[in-house]
Amino acid sequence: MISPLHQTALNQPNAIAIKQASSSVGSLTYQQLSAMVCHLVKTLQTQGIKQHSRLACVSKNNLEVVCLYWACVDLGAVLLPISPRFPAQQINQLCQRFNIDAIWLEPSFMDESSIKHNNKADNNRVVNKQQLTISLSNTALGGAIPKINPQKPLNIILTSGSSGAPKAVVHCLENHIASAVGSANNIALAQGDSWLLSLPLFHIGGLAIINRCALAGAAVVLNDSQALWQQIIESKVTHVSLVAAQLSKLLAQHPHALDSVKALLLGGGAIEPHLVSALADKQVNAYCSYGMSEMSSQITTAAINPQGHLGQVLLHRQLNIVDNTIWVKGDCLFLGYLADSDKNESSHAAITQASLTLPLDSQGWFNTQDRAKQDEKGNLYLLGRTDNMFICGGENIHPEEIEAALKSHPLVNDAVVFAQADPQFSLLPAAIIQLTDKHSPLTAKIIESLQQHVLAKVARFKRPRQYYSWPENVITTSLKVPRKAIIAAVKANLNEINN
Repeated sequence: MISPLHQTALNQPNAIAIKQASSSVGSLTYQQLSAMVCHLVKTLQTQGIKQHSRLACVSKNNLEVVCLYWACVDLGAVLLPISPRFPAQQINQLCQRFNIDAIWLEPSFMDESSIKHNNKADNNRVVNKQQLTISLSNTALGGAIPKINPQKPLNIILTSGSSGAPKAVVHCLENHIASAVGSANNIALAQGDSWLLSLPLFHIGGLAIINRCALAGAAVVLNDSQALWQQIIESKVTHVSLVAAQLSKLLAQHPHALDSVKALLLGGGAIEPHLVSALADKQVNAYCSYGMSEMSSQITTAAINPQGHLGQVLLHRQLNIVDNTIWVKGDCLFLGYLADSDKNESSHAAITQASLTLPLDSQGWFNTQDRAKQDEKGNLYLLGRTDNMFICGGENIHPEEIEAALKSHPLVNDAVVFAQADPQFSLLPAAIIQLTDKHSPLTAKIIESLQQHVLAKVARFKRPRQYYSWPENVITTSLKVPRKAIIAAVKANLNEINN
């Protein structure tokens, strides 16, 4: 087959592929974007990039990264997008872990003033890999569009592991296509529609948007210089993916921004009741979903509902619940976790089955570690994470239940509940609170209000015994709350106080 981008360029050459409201380039058709990617393939080849090359890119969403993704499809190279919020030293470590051959840095990241230096400046620079130059032109250089193998490794997405170190989730193009087809069966997308790229391309949700649009002949809307509501209105966005925090901010800033949106897809965690009510009042065609990087984004999807379920399984996925734990498989299932590279591994080394770990049972099912139940119609209700559960006085404690109660308090923006050692009960719940007014202190009066609020919603033994303020020094680089980093920061602060 050929790349979905090029196929759409052949079938619908004048369909709009890219919208950039604040760019001099403006809109690009699929024919123009296809030519641009062909040009980039040639320029990458002159820099030694070939099949099996491993490329990293450190960038916010922009046209260059979109083109780099599709160029890797054509080349048979593997792309690792990395958050620009990672410190340079960590980027170096990731490049070493996964044997990255070359790296592209967004120009603003390459600017010396954007990298903080210390006495060991060389350790805080990205200097150990070939620096790629990206040249874009929508004038094709000629040559046939390459045939590709959609089952070969294509990209790496970093996701948090139980140890706190990121795992490298490897996908092929076939995974993304199956994911997009299942999504489109539930949320219609067609030529003339436009999906705002509001999620980063180092997150599976961002890559999913790119692939959905290419298959449907819809436009990807790029713009990071405007407020979210401005992007939606001025670019006439028809589809948008958001997490709850983005939606809350959007409704507060410009409540009518979603009036003309055909579909709003919410992910990244539970949807609070007040947001469900707000969307219903505004009659927004909104969807909630359950998904994960290992399954190439969405697994189930439903129209937003007051019952709080996340819908039924989409096409090309299978889901089974055993002992309240979700197991999944299907065409969307990733190829495996990429192992750390051997120091003797050669440059441009192919990612083989031997370098991947795919933890499946004997029937090919993957354990998500998520707890859930289904109703008689097959609708999914999430209950929490199996690896977050702890035992308090002989009773199972699931932090997500307590967190949901805390987050329904009007003063709370976010909450993380964790187990704190106790001589009598072994472990007791403790809560880390982010207030809606992030500059306000967590006073005794607020804590008392939180306690009364929680006691009205959960069993008394589940109530948090200690409350802590949200740490300010934790960098969020994904759409989900970095639980382990937040808990570790609070514990480190406690150790300093106690010592």
